[in-house]
Amino acid sequence: MTEAGIHKLLSHGKFPDATLHTKLVETHISWVILHDEFVYKIKKPIKYSFLDFSTIQLRRHFCERELALNQRFSTNIYLEVLPIHERVGHYEVGGKRGTIVDYTLKMRKLDPEKQMDVLLSRDKVNESDIERLAERLVLFHKSTDIIKEKNVLGIGEKFRDLGLEKEFLSQHLDLDIERIIKDALEFSDNFLIENELLLRTRLKNGFVRDCHGDLHTRNVFLLPEPQPFDCIEFNDDFRQIDILNEVAFLCMDLEVLGRKDLSDLFIEHYDRLFPVLRSKQEKQLFTYYKCYRANVRAKVNSLRAKSTSHKQSKARALKASGNYLRLMESYICSIKTLASQAL
Repeated sequence: MTEAGIHKLLSHGKFPDATLHTKLVETHISWVILHDEFVYKIKKPIKYSFLDFSTIQLRRHFCERELALNQRFSTNIYLEVLPIHERVGHYEVGGKRGTIVDYTLKMRKLDPEKQMDVLLSRDKVNESDIERLAERLVLFHKSTDIIKEKNVLGIGEKFRDLGLEKEFLSQHLDLDIERIIKDALEFSDNFLIENELLLRTRLKNGFVRDCHGDLHTRNVFLLPEPQPFDCIEFNDDFRQIDILNEVAFLCMDLEVLGRKDLSDLFIEHYDRLFPVLRSKQEKQLFTYYKCYRANVRAKVNSLRAKSTSHKQSKARALKASGNYLRLMESYICSIKTLASQAL
């Protein structure tokens, strides 16, 4: 569907449920329609280097993948995939009449006040919440599929994707973007070469698994029991990762929000239950993964800034990109310091 079609669906469309309130939330890859009890997620007809939603067949496929993958830990949220029909200029979600023009994933709406990032902003996340979340993720990671084959150096290509945003970010941020990104890409290349054996050993030892892939605080509810949601469906390679990479994303997100204390508590509790930091080299790898995750968030917010037509949304996304770039740079300095102390 197009943006115009989405607004037409909102104003005159028919949904399977009755609702008094409707709200549209736009991300760089989806339109999300919030009702009183349910949520309808529609993928944008776009194609990037890391995803392809460009045809209706692909959007249906990835709606079905998103449903199946998230039901591994969110069966109460992810409900069904529905067609969107058009008939005589009117749209209907579900139903059987008219031409199918797209697909939507129907989900149960949870209390947005219980999202982890919201609770963090109000200083309502405590140590017990963090420990329960670590325990929930350990259970998931221990039960999910072990990946036997993977290009362990492929993360370097994903890291380098940030270079595609260099020109745009340089035009809009009051930072030395050219230097920051150039230095980061060079550092990443060197780090991976120096640690290739460690990466291959962790693959061999079963630490690469079919994970969530997008585990940050906005993708966790505390109800109060922790409920992850919205895992990556559009690219298996992004989701089938070292579990240390997975938890590094959550820890990085806590740190960018100013809660390094909770980040440290999480990884310490997780590591007690499922040892993943057994050496100084693995601790450096953990920091590298946090660096990579800050890199990804900088890129995602750059894409979001490019795609939105709202000035305030663009400004917020650009500010977030700058914050993640600074954090990425600080992680690189930390790794270099650790490496020099080991000499």
